Amino acid sequence: MTPESIPIPAAEATLFELSRPGRRGVEPPEPGSGIPELAECLGENDLRREAPALPELAEASAVRHYTRLSSLNMSIDTNFYPLGSCTMKYNPRINEVAAGNPGFSQAHPLYEAREIQGYLELFSRLEKMLAEIGGLPHISLQPAAGAHGELTALMMIKARCRERGELERDVVLIPDSAHGTNPSSCTIAGFKTRNIDSGEDGAIDIESLREALGPDVAAMMITNPNTLGIFESRIGEISSLLHEAGSLLYMDGANMNAILGITRPGDFGVDVMHYNLHKTMSTPHGGGGPGAGPIAVTDELEPYLPVPRIVHSEGGFELCADRPLSIGKVRTFFGNSGILVRAYAYLRAHGPGELRGVSEHAVLNANYIRRRLEEAYHLPYETPCMHEVVFTARNQKATGIRALDIAKRLIDMGYHPPTIYFPLVVHEALMIEPTETETQETLDRFCDAMLQIAREAEENPELLKAAPVNQPVKRLDEVNAIKTPILTCPCDEPVSD
Repeated sequence: MTPESIPIPAAEATLFELSRPGRRGVEPPEPGSGIPELAECLGENDLRREAPALPELAEASAVRHYTRLSSLNMSIDTNFYPLGSCTMKYNPRINEVAAGNPGFSQAHPLYEAREIQGYLELFSRLEKMLAEIGGLPHISLQPAAGAHGELTALMMIKARCRERGELERDVVLIPDSAHGTNPSSCTIAGFKTRNIDSGEDGAIDIESLREALGPDVAAMMITNPNTLGIFESRIGEISSLLHEAGSLLYMDGANMNAILGITRPGDFGVDVMHYNLHKTMSTPHGGGGPGAGPIAVTDELEPYLPVPRIVHSEGGFELCADRPLSIGKVRTFFGNSGILVRAYAYLRAHGPGELRGVSEHAVLNANYIRRRLEEAYHLPYETPCMHEVVFTARNQKATGIRALDIAKRLIDMGYHPPTIYFPLVVHEALMIEPTETETQETLDRFCDAMLQIAREAEENPELLKAAPVNQPVKRLDEVNAIKTPILTCPCDEPVSD
């Protein structure tokens, strides 16, 4: 059965529509049954004056309702999820088992260091692994996600400027193809931003960089490979220019899935970077978290790392906060520990050789899709891609088809759409990242669907403009939903706190 032929359930009624007065999943005890009444346990002001506006239905109805809804979810367990820039890949379930071990999952965050020696040893080992992978010797596991890692790194760069008396360095350079979190993190950290243009090949324009450098520049933020899926081949020259000007080079590690075991950021001049463990190293990505964004730094920046740091003494592992130049603690407790356990299990299972294979297969898959679709969809850059490929909908423009229409039609065919309209420097962008975990058969089916959509754009464009057509929920008016949101219960009473 092909994804397009999978039957789609009829629209699901809401719990309020299924509700019937008097139906219950459980019955509370009757007054006088020996159990104290609520009125005896609670104060008068804590008691309701009238019944809450909740649906009334049997337990079986509630279970079936939510089970049916769950079957409508599009996830990495059910569908190909080629969401560019986000690395939505399948993650081995054995790593979930490791993180669920009671010794890890039931450890209380207020335990003393002597009570979590196993945890601290695992963290220490993970730090060494990440240091080797990135080519940067010092690690903090505290940041809770990629953007949090960015902010932590920029806070350290700001602390370095203060320590050196270089308060005039208040500018961070950012490529025009950067992730949107980059300028946001700069602003929160107290920096101003200056734009660096991309060249015709999609890489950073070196002359634009030269013109932007000056005594007010504290650092440059770069993603490598960049968000166009292109490796910055002149990264050595970029880092040299920055260092000659007294500036630092920060690398957004969002795209590490392309270079694991092949090259190391520290070796090509990066001073500080973050890792997205929840993208690259085995955590189910999406749904709002949790994530983990550890940072790696050079010897020069090590004194500014967040506290506490893990230290190993004769008595075992300890958490040390006596570091006068540290930027302090950047989150509660130590970090998202369950995510760190998953990453450790992922790295131990693969080892150095297989980590390189992760990137080699991710790059191979992206270039396979590039070759199969390059005649149907416009390629804005001829530069070979890395782990993701960016197309545009320019070829379909003649019949009025946009990237959004292509994405919506893919939903009809059983695929999660790729990222659209990003990077912002590419008009009508379609950004596809297949990852290393998908088979050639899956990629072929996806490419066949994309080619069918290209034909439909010529022969029946109105079908694409109406898509999705076979889903319970059709195309929504997203602009109107933002402008006029409905914030009331089905009972027409305003939602209250």
